[in-house]
Amino acid sequence: MGNWNFLGGILEEVHIHSTPVGKTWLTILFICRMLVIGVAADDVWTDEQAEFICNTHQPGCRHACYDLAFPISPIRYWVLQVISVSSPSLVYVGHALYRLSALEKVRERKKALLWRELEDAGVEPAVARKRIEREIKQLCQEQLNKAPLRGSLMRTYVAHIIIRSVVEVAFMTGQYLLYGFHLHTLFRCEQDPCPNRVDCFVSRPTEKSIYMVFMQSIAALSLFLSILEIIHLICKKIEKVFTRMDSGQG
Repeated sequence: MGNWNFLGGILEEVHIHSTPVGKTWLTILFICRMLVIGVAADDVWTDEQAEFICNTHQPGCRHACYDLAFPISPIRYWVLQVISVSSPSLVYVGHALYRLSALEKVRERKKALLWRELEDAGVEPAVARKRIEREIKQLCQEQLNKAPLRGSLMRTYVAHIIIRSVVEVAFMTGQYLLYGFHLHTLFRCEQDPCPNRVDCFVSRPTEKSIYMVFMQSIAALSLFLSILEIIHLICKKIEKVFTRMDSGQG
């Protein structure tokens, strides 16, 4: 299967900047989709064209019928699905890294101001010097691994979840329209240059059908997790609003 290193690196960054539900979604994507496609499903579908047998020797007929039966190879369709579903994460990761870089610059400026203040605090009381030294120490010990999920970054995060959910639904619908939920052993074909209706036979249709249902189920689970993540973010936002209201009343 293709090289997943680039996509894996992007998704590792998404994992750092994600919520707990988002981390679960990424685990499902890594293990149940990328790993299954790369390790198991690829072997199941290697014979889909070679073992697609038709009861005719008419030149070009078998290829035409195969193209009609499989407009796109399911294994390539799933690879395209994984890449498309993961693509919105590129925008979010870029925004998150930009915010992280901006916060790091602010921290460095604050540290430089404190050092300058410490140098100018020669005649100030020891208490003031200790306060400045303590603040510098805290800044040096702090490590920014991820940007806080709020403001414009939160909006980008929610937008990328919505977009990937829409893409997921589109691919699930596409797979159903192309193949349904089950492959039949017999495929009847009436396609040029076949002289008449031709019977073609699909290799290992039951095994292939199991993988098709499995991939649809994983897509449905991923979609459910995306919806759950949006609900989780909405609940956290409502909780913060009520906490702020309670603090204001107190």
